[in-house]
Amino acid sequence: MADLNELRIKMDEADRDLIDALQRRMEIAEQIGYFKKGSGKAIYDAKREREKLAAIYDSADDRTKPYVSPVYSLLFEISRGLQSRINKIESDEVRIIDDAVSEMDSKPFPERAVVACQGVEGAFSQVACEKVFKIPSIMFMRNFSQVFSAIEAGLCKYGVLPVENSNAGTVSAVYDLMIANSFKIVRSVRVKVDHCCLMNKGSKLSDIKEVISHEQAINQCRGFIKSLGPDVKVTYYQNTAEAAKFVSESGRKDICCLSSIKCAELYGLDVIKEAVQDSGNNYTRFIVISKALEIYPGANRTSMMMILKHEPGALYKVLAFFYSRGINLVKLESRPLPGRDFEFMFYFDLETSIYTDGFAQMIAELDSMSMEYRYLGSYTEVI
Repeated sequence: MADLNELRIKMDEADRDLIDALQRRMEIAEQIGYFKKGSGKAIYDAKREREKLAAIYDSADDRTKPYVSPVYSLLFEISRGLQSRINKIESDEVRIIDDAVSEMDSKPFPERAVVACQGVEGAFSQVACEKVFKIPSIMFMRNFSQVFSAIEAGLCKYGVLPVENSNAGTVSAVYDLMIANSFKIVRSVRVKVDHCCLMNKGSKLSDIKEVISHEQAINQCRGFIKSLGPDVKVTYYQNTAEAAKFVSESGRKDICCLSSIKCAELYGLDVIKEAVQDSGNNYTRFIVISKALEIYPGANRTSMMMILKHEPGALYKVLAFFYSRGINLVKLESRPLPGRDFEFMFYFDLETSIYTDGFAQMIAELDSMSMEYRYLGSYTEVI
């Protein structure tokens, strides 16, 4: 049996052979790219790729067969990317993005604006809004849907919506509304969230028979709620601030809400216990949306939504596309499409600067890879 050093020498030789083969493959892919540019042929030939993948799979031994699809799907993607750069594919979306970048090139993000937020005075959406805008005029909406509607109707220029929490996860209701509404993302912001147990004056922790708050806050404070005993009722409310307002107006001494210290001050409640969330590292991420595309200087994060073909490997091809270009995927969310069996809208957050070489090319190629594609915007995140 060969020793380890001999095996490593053989591995090095195999790697040199692989590099030589990869270089030859890239040279040929480049030549094909120039041919397609001259002939007007499409970059992506699905039939050819299927046939080639099947032929390679059939020629591989049983030990190698499981790796044929992932390896060659990535190679196909790299070749397509090279050919696309040669052909310099453009789209209407790319031109719109270029125009937005040029328009906002020397403009700072606005300090004064009319902004829609879900909830009432004291809501965490208000906190997020005031972190992004120095002098906002806030329109409080009953639910998330009304925030989208206010933007669409032109009642305000911007809206603020929560999309995920570091502990409780995705705000699914917002992602579902993203599918049905037209909007762009112009900023995102992270807000430190501390939930407090608030009650009417003169109440005690031992008096609690019901806890009310937003579903996300309830999920973030499961440990505290469990400590209150098995008979305590849990009631979901539209918003943490609205829950505080309800407790104040109810006058009850056997009910508490999970809300902020600010809400205690606003609604005349006692802070029975501070920071009752399960984790001290509790953040909620909010997006700022608008009707029009606005791309401000420094944009280093991009969001998009795609409907992919309902076939094996469809999502993998997109992920391989990002990987082959060294793009960091920081968020992937899937939501079922209403009325369409087993079809999903995929939401992507990418950590990539809009000023990176090849950004426009990436957008154009992704458009061609999907059944439906929506570029949601490029922006910076306020921390």
